[in-house]
Amino acid sequence: MNLKINNRFSTELPADPDETNETRQVKNACFSFVLPKKVSNPSLVHVSQEVASLIGITEKDVESEEFINVFSGKTILPNTRPYAMSYAGHQFGNWAGQLGDGRAIVLTEIDVNNTNYTLQLKGAGMTPYSRRADGLAVLRSSIREHLCSEAMFHLGIPTTRSLSLILTGDQVLRDVMYDGNPAYEKGAVVCRVAPSFIRFGNFELFSSQNDLKTLKLLADFTIKYYFPDIKGSNKGSYVALLESVANLTREMIVHWQRVGFVHGVMNTDNMSILGLTIDYGPYGWLEDYNPNWTPNTTDRENRRYRFGNQPEIALWNLYQLANALYPLVNEAAPLEKILEDFQNSYQMDYHAMMLSKLGLNNKEENDEQLIAILKENLQLTETDMTIFFRNLSQFKKEESEEKALQIVSDAFYKPAEVIAPIKESWLYWFSLYRNRLQKESMTDENRKIAMDGTNPKYVLRNYMAQLAIEAAEKEDYALIDELHLLLKNPYQEQEKYSKWFTKRPDWAREKVGSSMLSCSS
Repeated sequence: MNLKINNRFSTELPADPDETNETRQVKNACFSFVLPKKVSNPSLVHVSQEVASLIGITEKDVESEEFINVFSGKTILPNTRPYAMSYAGHQFGNWAGQLGDGRAIVLTEIDVNNTNYTLQLKGAGMTPYSRRADGLAVLRSSIREHLCSEAMFHLGIPTTRSLSLILTGDQVLRDVMYDGNPAYEKGAVVCRVAPSFIRFGNFELFSSQNDLKTLKLLADFTIKYYFPDIKGSNKGSYVALLESVANLTREMIVHWQRVGFVHGVMNTDNMSILGLTIDYGPYGWLEDYNPNWTPNTTDRENRRYRFGNQPEIALWNLYQLANALYPLVNEAAPLEKILEDFQNSYQMDYHAMMLSKLGLNNKEENDEQLIAILKENLQLTETDMTIFFRNLSQFKKEESEEKALQIVSDAFYKPAEVIAPIKESWLYWFSLYRNRLQKESMTDENRKIAMDGTNPKYVLRNYMAQLAIEAAEKEDYALIDELHLLLKNPYQEQEKYSKWFTKRPDWAREKVGSSMLSCSS
């Protein structure tokens, strides 16, 4: 492999002078040098050739023993020094102090056609930030991360990417549901790819330590390489940094709400400074439209990270970032204005997004009511969000309300429940929707094209990932390949894969891995 090494993060920012790999508090450092654990017998499960090409790795490279050894952590690339990043964070709303890369190690940064990428192994072993954990990952969680990273990208959602999924040949002890029943599982490593893995928590760490020197170095570094339109190194530039991050974060959250994605663990250490979806743990997609749903068993009681609360949590997290940057600004007003603007701008963006899901171009006075009634109706009986919006594009504006209800009927989990008064509520909404469509100049055909480009036909439902995991445990990786190909074109009909355009099966309702997920999932 011929990679152009460009380690600017570890060259320009302060390193931890202590190179012992043991759990400890780290001061005045953005990272700690650490080597991945040498795995015993690595084997390639799956590679995204698209990501490989993106970072300059050829098909011949992928087939080499060097590829498997490097991206499993068994061997180190020449002229590189792997490291784990230090950061802090708020977890479930509580200050957790120093966290850091507990099971992720950056192999290197590379330059590809004047674009920088960071290559990071997840599950590569202990680091000084591992606390009481082993820093390893298992096959099931690695499959979920690998597939979802690529699925999100092809849905048009800002995300980290995944290059490869490799079995380590080693066993890892895990208690899946934290219920006192640990068992050994197959170990695996995913290579994640992103321009940067800097998080809100990186800034929180130095601010909490009153290490303003390193805080400023990190902020200046971030602006220099990721927000070059921001000029200077002064109060105004740090305010502009927060504004840029807020805008990117808002864009990401609108996309999540558009496709029904629930992150599951929106701690500040899991929030990318670049507005990328990062750290795929207990995520999931809404099956039935339920704003109160969270896939995270740890969050089952309070549901802090439920689908409907994601915009508010994003804002709460931005408040923590603003607090972290405050020492560089020393004025609250400009930071507060950005946070206030976030809320207003989000509502506008969300409204526009919902109109696009409904195939509406022009804004009308009663659109908010149309959207509000729709969201209420979707909760009257279990209604599959993905199927409902995808099938809605087939409705023609001269058709009857009864016909419309028939068109979306496949989305109902319990069709027998769609009788009075639920049926009347739907017929009323469809009458409003049909009248609204008649005010649009777009043809039914063009509206369907537009709606089908906004509402995906295929998403990575948890049960689909679970089926791939169960097959992979038996060394059958065909389903990983199939889902990877399917999810590269989520807006296309793909007739040969139509079996995946269906409601969640009953067996998946309460099955571990299909509905219930922990942070180790």
